[in-house]
Amino acid sequence: MGLRIRRLFLICTLLCTLSGASYAQKEVRQSVRKGNSYFEKQSYDKAEIEYRKALEQNPADPESNYNLANTLYRTERSEEAAKIYQELLKEVQLMPKDRAADVAHNAGNIAMASKDYATAIEMYKTSLRKRPTDEETRYNLALAQKLLEQQQGGEDDQQQEDQQEQQQQDQQEQEQEQQNDEQQQQQNQEQQNKPQEQQSDQQQMSQDNAEKILNAFLQDEKETQRKVEQMKQQQQKGRKSRPKNW
Repeated sequence: MGLRIRRLFLICTLLCTLSGASYAQKEVRQSVRKGNSYFEKQSYDKAEIEYRKALEQNPADPESNYNLANTLYRTERSEEAAKIYQELLKEVQLMPKDRAADVAHNAGNIAMASKDYATAIEMYKTSLRKRPTDEETRYNLALAQKLLEQQQGGEDDQQQEDQQEQQQQDQQEQEQEQQNDEQQQQQNQEQQNKPQEQQSDQQQMSQDNAEKILNAFLQDEKETQRKVEQMKQQQQKGRKSRPKNW
């Protein structure tokens, strides 16, 4: 008897679980439908609320996640949308081809908007593998490839320009350094020549002083001789006209 009750309890629990899961899935579908309706009317705030309600019931529901990512993308929250797309791409092999193509296509668009052209190219290629006839994706792929070439070419041009600027800067520094060396050499030469000039000046001054002293000496000697001659003349005159004694 106890065994039957236990079995009956397990069956009731299983039925309740299935019923709860069925109810939750029903809630998910209702919220998704409401969200889609708001999305078509461009009422993105209300659409986001409904999609998040659905994810509260089933966080792994791919449709709710995809629609939420689209809503975030439309409301310029690309980073949040990209994270959801990348999570969905992990299960891309399990999705229907059209849905997988849509996820990859939208992920490519986000990469294009952020100028990550290499990632965009990979996303568009993934989308085309799932839906080869999608002309919009094919056009986006060609555009991403062209933009990537231009980006790489611009980087090469910028790198070359940076190298030229660096070379010019190095050349200017070398010229400035050479000019500084020449100025230093000139200053050193002037310092070396300065003692010689001073010595030459001193020698010239010594020579001038010596000449002055000699001239002064000669002048004094002449003056002395003149005075001596005057004294001799006075003495001779004195002998001739010397007065008598009284």
